[in-house]
Amino acid sequence: MPKKDRTWFAIVNPHAGSGKTISEWVKAQKILRNEGVSYTYEETRYAGHAEEIARAAAARGYRRFVAVGGDGTAHEVFGGIMRFYDAQNPESEDFVKLNDFVLAVIPIGSGNDWIKSHNIPHDTEEVVKLLKAESFALQDVVRAVHNDKVDYMLNIGGIGFDSRICSIVNDQKANGKAGKMLYAKALVRVICNFYSFPVRVVADGSEVYNGDCYTMAFGVGKWSGGGMRQVPDAVLDDGFLDMMLAPNLPIAPLIPQLPKLFSGKFNTVPGIIFKKAKVIEVFPLDENPETIELDGEVLGNVPVRFETIAEQITVLHRPE
Repeated sequence: MPKKDRTWFAIVNPHAGSGKTISEWVKAQKILRNEGVSYTYEETRYAGHAEEIARAAAARGYRRFVAVGGDGTAHEVFGGIMRFYDAQNPESEDFVKLNDFVLAVIPIGSGNDWIKSHNIPHDTEEVVKLLKAESFALQDVVRAVHNDKVDYMLNIGGIGFDSRICSIVNDQKANGKAGKMLYAKALVRVICNFYSFPVRVVADGSEVYNGDCYTMAFGVGKWSGGGMRQVPDAVLDDGFLDMMLAPNLPIAPLIPQLPKLFSGKFNTVPGIIFKKAKVIEVFPLDENPETIELDGEVLGNVPVRFETIAEQITVLHRPE
């Protein structure tokens, strides 16, 4: 193996965490040097750049990646790894297995839900110690195919409620706005303009729903939206994708049940549909298809096919 195969390639998003990334990254570099962890890095300059950097670095032989930022940065770095992986020739002698890649996060961004499932602390010094100790685990990977495009999901995605919120938040960020209140304001805006949408849902070849719904979530991780657990039974490495679907039910009885989104007991709410499957397909039933968000990034519209792939990726993980 080339020496750089054990070198961590850090991809730094200077805009994450309302601009505090650079000061935190300076601190992180000092800790990395003090702990004797080999690394190199590159900063992103625009949306989607982290994916480009990760793919190019993988092509140069790097196998260990650190996303310095939030869930959006991790999503892009992961996407770059996956695009390199998918572009390979499986018959080549140089073929790199997916589990040869390692993905970690130094959490700085406004949203860091993925690391909760891996018990990663929001503490740079502790994360570096985990890197040095090579505290790793395997995790499932989800491929999403929509409108002749392919994207990848590291944690959780949504259609409807979540995707509308993400769309508003991302537009605000693109216009230079920042802060923890962005999500709260978007949430209020979506609630005030709440509506259902019709879909047909097929899981592992069998129809599981046909009709109007309010929202859907799909995850290998449990956490999203700053602490919600829409798919509380999701397991990171069981080979299945978990789905939650909220049908067009009367709103009034649902309101008292909303705290269960944060307690991990949302799967006890009457009328909410939960499903585990390896392949889940969602088809629109009208001419106004809903948007899809994956790890907080809005990437297109339904129809969409989610599938867990056979290979798993290695990620930073702290045992309970």
